Amino acid sequence: MLTNHDRQKLVEAVLYFATNVKKLGKVKLFKLLYFLDFEHFRDTGRSVTGMDYVAWKMGPVPEALHGELSALDTAAGEWFGKVEFGSLQTKSGPMLRIKPLGEFDARFFTKRELRILERLATEFKNSDATEMIEATHLENLPWNQVYVKEGKKRGRIPYEYALRKQEAAEMKSVVNERSDLIAALKGPR
Repeated sequence: MLTNHDRQKLVEAVLYFATNVKKLGKVKLFKLLYFLDFEHFRDTGRSVTGMDYVAWKMGPVPEALHGELSALDTAAGEWFGKVEFGSLQTKSGPMLRIKPLGEFDARFFTKRELRILERLATEFKNSDATEMIEATHLENLPWNQVYVKEGKKRGRIPYEYALRKQEAAEMKSVVNERSDLIAALKGPR
């Protein structure tokens, strides 16, 4: 489950993308969040939003967020006062439309996270859902490893797959140390 801080970062990341990219629907949003989380994990050993992703045919999907937004496919609604979801009719059928409502709050993000958000918004500003799907399906990327090479349809995509093989052992050590520290700080439950 997402912590409050992770949840706030997720909401703000969705708002950032809704403000800074065109043609933002559910598919494009999911791919942008995937790139954000996996690139940040590759660099630091932790994701930005705390979400888990699964390998679906059309690419990586943050399963918990997918379930939450699926309820909004049929009913428009506001999301934490930051974005509004509605339906938009396109030539290929209805699309979940994501419209910014609030102001982006950068305080929740590190400088590195902000740089990744900005780079992704710039790189994929005018991309459509099909182009985003193609970008996530490239060989040797985590989705390809799980869905194609391992044949795990709807399998969880391990963040470790974002690491180059020579970096994996070192980063796993960093991740384990961080997890141990967080567990110690939380104390016994």
